[in-house]
Amino acid sequence: MGMMIAKTANSPIPNPNRRTLLKVAGLAAIAMLSACSTVSVPTGEGAGVSSSATATLAGLRATAGFGPLTPDAQLEQAALQQAGYMASRERMSHSTGWGKDFASRMKDNGVRGAAAENIAEGRFDQQKLFDIWMHSQGHRRNILDPDFSRFGLAYVRDGRDPNLRYWSLVLGR
Repeated sequence: MGMMIAKTANSPIPNPNRRTLLKVAGLAAIAMLSACSTVSVPTGEGAGVSSSATATLAGLRATAGFGPLTPDAQLEQAALQQAGYMASRERMSHSTGWGKDFASRMKDNGVRGAAAENIAEGRFDQQKLFDIWMHSQGHRRNILDPDFSRFGLAYVRDGRDPNLRYWSLVLGR
């Protein structure tokens, strides 16, 4: 699975007048404020559950001949952030509504190097979650990737249906 990184060009404003400069300054201020905002999840309950998944992931990786993954608070925070976003929008997505793709979300969370993410939505527990992921080629490949040594797992419950959870697993070096 490849990652796409968007590039933007900076072009000067020809003959800027006071009104144009104020508009640009206002837009820049809004952009900086939105970039600094944190995800708030008005619906449901969220939980970082990395420690409860450590043994499950270790067992799955051991059967494939790989070492265990270590729970990581930074990756768990990134997972919780994405689970919260999905719950607030009531849909699964690797990107966010404020223009953040996976690569930029990882960078914003201080995650460096290779990383991957599995997401899910459903009325199931953690054991069933890993069963589903291990029966999906791409999700299984992420979990068993020998380059990864750390992980963060989180979910956010849907505020309207307490049995519905939005899950995110972030894996990193």
